[in-house]
Amino acid sequence: MLALRLARGSHPLALMRRLLVAAASAGVGFLMLCTLGYASGHPAESAEATLRLLWCFVPLAATVQFAVAVARTDPSTRPHSGLSAVGLGPVRLAVLATISTAISCTLGSAVALLVFLHLRGDLTGLPFDGAAAGLLGADAPLPIAAVLVLLALVPVSAATASGLSLRARPVPDTGSSPDPAPQDPAPTAPTPPTGLPWGVALTTAGLAMEAYMSRGDGHTLLPLPGRLDATPVGVLVGWTLTAIGLAVAGPGLAYHCGRLLQAVRPGAVRLLAGRVLMNEARRIGAPLGVVCAVLSATVAAYALYGTEPRPLGPLTALGAVLVIGCTTATLLTSALEAKQDRARTTQELRQMGTPATALWAATTLRGVALLIVFVPLTWLVAELAALPLTA
Repeated sequence: MLALRLARGSHPLALMRRLLVAAASAGVGFLMLCTLGYASGHPAESAEATLRLLWCFVPLAATVQFAVAVARTDPSTRPHSGLSAVGLGPVRLAVLATISTAISCTLGSAVALLVFLHLRGDLTGLPFDGAAAGLLGADAPLPIAAVLVLLALVPVSAATASGLSLRARPVPDTGSSPDPAPQDPAPTAPTPPTGLPWGVALTTAGLAMEAYMSRGDGHTLLPLPGRLDATPVGVLVGWTLTAIGLAVAGPGLAYHCGRLLQAVRPGAVRLLAGRVLMNEARRIGAPLGVVCAVLSATVAAYALYGTEPRPLGPLTALGAVLVIGCTTATLLTSALEAKQDRARTTQELRQMGTPATALWAATTLRGVALLIVFVPLTWLVAELAALPLTA
């Protein structure tokens, strides 16, 4: 009940983020139910049905990542001295965030089930009854246990990941109960992330595997649920390694972007922009690397199939929209979390007389520095990934 009361009293933007999580959960649940419907209607093609289900884990992972980012930025789950006084410490707030995430995802799964049954023709009395009966295997009965298990995957995974992430989050200094005898420790430079060499190695290994395994036809080894039916399994494994490598390398690249801003006799604005970017590299670097990987795969897929009469199937298109939308929303939400964490520092700078134009200039410099590094990297990885397939 407390989780529901906190949800009702949240800011409209926080409620909108929860609704977006519910919508993403509904999309993933619908994809999984479509896979179950295909398996029920085609019992002789169990291998292809299993592959379709495996492909659903890509948007599932993107949705869980987005749900965790939304839970971390929820104002009602951030530690406050007033909440701690009534017994709502970091652990109980993490439990409340877990419950709120589970409720949002369960709502999305319920909507997915209703839409699936409606399009399948099991629910009547509304427009488009049974509009996709053939695609969803309406002639075969659905196993109830499998339906419940598939619909529970997103709520359970998202709630568990959110709870673990929030319990591991350090308690921010909100400034609501200042120390009567504050200390002024010497400022220390943020430690650089150590994943950059591993990320480069994984990205290189993924591109090399894709180039090697793309030789030959490799048809129907791991078909996508749609019209992309000639993708070798080695190429897909290579893309997966490349995406993991970019996510691992993202924090290191963002950290060095901050160092680059402070190079060659920087002024106050460049120093501020670089130091903030170095401090936030671990938080925004991984989502930025994931977005880079998704955009690289999109550009490579367009280079491979965009000029041919090979349209995507409806399920492939839905999965692509979920992955691109969730990863982009995760990056924006992580940037919002970083802004919330530095709110006290920004307030102190304003009280010291720092003009608002300087703060805006520092924010612009951070964005430009990230674009200068990640946009060419995205294009380079996309070209290297598509080159063996188009040669």
